[in-house]
Amino acid sequence: MTTSRFARLPQDEPITVVVDLGGGALPVLEVHGPIEAARVEAALESIAVHRPDAASWTVDVEGREPGLHTLRFKDGANGAESDVPLGALADLLTHSGRGSFRTRRLAATPLQRELLADADAHPGPDRQVEQTAWDWRGPLDVARFKAAWHSVFARESVLRTTFDDRAEAGLVVHDEAEPPFVRMPHGSAEWHSLVEADRRRGIDPRRPAPLRITLLGGGPASPAFTPPARVLLTYHHALLDSWSIRLLIREFYRAYLAGGELPGGERRPDMSDYLAWLAVQSTAAAEDFFTRAETGEFAPVPPLFTGSGSHAEGRSRLRLTEQETARLVHWAALWGGSESTALQAVWALLLYRAGRAEGPSQVRFATTAAGRSILFDGVERTPGALAGPVPQSVLVDPDATVPGLIADLRDRCLDQAAYEWVSAQQIHAWTRRPQPPADTLLTFETPPRVPSELEAELAASGIEVEPPQTLGARTAYPVTLIAHHDGGGRLVLTASYDQVRLAEITDLLAHAALLLRELPRGAGQHTTVAEALALLSGMGTAAGPAEPAPQAPDTPPAVLRHAVPENSGTVGLLRAPGISRAFYDQLAHAYEGPGELLLIDPVPVGGAQAEAAARAVYDALGSRIRHGGVLALAAFSGDGVSACAIARLAAADGHRPLAVVLDASGTAPDELARMLTAAVALRP
Repeated sequence: MTTSRFARLPQDEPITVVVDLGGGALPVLEVHGPIEAARVEAALESIAVHRPDAASWTVDVEGREPGLHTLRFKDGANGAESDVPLGALADLLTHSGRGSFRTRRLAATPLQRELLADADAHPGPDRQVEQTAWDWRGPLDVARFKAAWHSVFARESVLRTTFDDRAEAGLVVHDEAEPPFVRMPHGSAEWHSLVEADRRRGIDPRRPAPLRITLLGGGPASPAFTPPARVLLTYHHALLDSWSIRLLIREFYRAYLAGGELPGGERRPDMSDYLAWLAVQSTAAAEDFFTRAETGEFAPVPPLFTGSGSHAEGRSRLRLTEQETARLVHWAALWGGSESTALQAVWALLLYRAGRAEGPSQVRFATTAAGRSILFDGVERTPGALAGPVPQSVLVDPDATVPGLIADLRDRCLDQAAYEWVSAQQIHAWTRRPQPPADTLLTFETPPRVPSELEAELAASGIEVEPPQTLGARTAYPVTLIAHHDGGGRLVLTASYDQVRLAEITDLLAHAALLLRELPRGAGQHTTVAEALALLSGMGTAAGPAEPAPQAPDTPPAVLRHAVPENSGTVGLLRAPGISRAFYDQLAHAYEGPGELLLIDPVPVGGAQAEAAARAVYDALGSRIRHGGVLALAAFSGDGVSACAIARLAAADGHRPLAVVLDASGTAPDELARMLTAAVALRP
């Protein structure tokens, strides 16, 4: 019997890796804890999967004493010192208990590459990051809750998928990944502040996993009134979409009701099957359709919301009543449409009016295609990033009828449903339009619902759950409008936009609500577009370009502990996603080494922003580094690449801080403090 060299090697103790960037031609790694040469070799091969174009290195493992080894790099085929994968190797070696090295590489879809490129091209970790939340009433066993999510991660390969760091991004599927989980007791945080803070933390799609779970409350049922537990899921659009989240929530419920464990193996079909299907699709018919659909003889309404220059995000929400929603559904059906096409028609009217158009004009906006209407068997059961923006262009003629506008939009949506696998950039390349693209995105969510038998099982356990609500995301579009139904069947509109556009978007939402309420009351077969727009007479139109809002400064490092003794240097701790501030406070309290402890905001591990973010941290440390007072840059497993990048910047300026990577998996703060104290003591 043979054992895969990629199998996880047993480790009874956590590992600490200390990187010394000076003192020799190539840096060396000091490894504290149990290590075997096979584990190092497996880690290097895993790195080669992520970085197939990089130089290939081998390592000598020198055992100095039990639990202490020195790793020396050699044989890097034409590799420079800067090419040595220090951080990546440190991350993998300290990854005990959180996954093995077995990986497989897949090509990313055009849509995924576009979403990732948009996230990389914009500052901040929350670009293309979405959130979904719901209330949980009744008993909640926290241990079973966590076990159920572990089981879902084991079953769903998409939750163990990351992007690599190649020029043309690809996917790497890991055989294991730890669900990022944060639990906070009732009363410890205000919900809206928690949601905002979690969104700003973002999701790094180059590290496992693309989904983070936050639980506020939970525990056994109480005879007295207990507020419902609240569940927040945060995820990245380049790997998951809203439909996928609902599928995963259903699987989580099944696992929870089964005691925390899902039977069976991995889900199929999965994204690897979808990619195989996508690879054999011909784009000829799609190119012909979109080229013809974008042809128009009338002038387009210009974009209204580009160029604000703001990075601050605003959100606004409104909802119709249950009666108003039912009336809208009935009215749209009279003209062969749906709520979705009625909303598109109203949005087209509002953009036409806001652009001060006269006569027949082409109105452009984008809609989100769910990606579940394609001829891929099992697509409705496949979680992944299938939903993406599709450009729409519709003629708005004041003399035409409103039912005619709805019919035009309905027919276009039906015709393009077969091409939902095509990305926006592919369409733009085919149409070669000289005009600017759409600057608003309209999303109407019709997600899969929890089966009635599953709801009945939850109810039998005393559990009542609301339908998950999408909270909005910062997309590539200056304005994103998401429509969905709440637990009472009411239509809810949520707008995300640049904060400087607050007044304009508030007006647009108010006008949208008015039309969605009033058109079903009186608009008939012969009602014209001009008559519909007259309902808004006397109300303002969108303002012109707004002044950019001043940007908030980057968050400075937080002092966890002042230097003891005074002027004894600094140890910078990179904050890891999903680790609470309270955890770091406990670590700082138990730390017995020299120097002050600083808590530094997370740094991306790859992509266009990684180098700039590392430089920003280096600059923020300022005089501490220039005076040689930074003893070490420390991080938990997964952030070793970032810690080494910052340490390298310091080394390039003639300084010599250590980079320390700690295994924080299941390790208490006081134990991590002891490990950090021992590592800093090694500094020359």
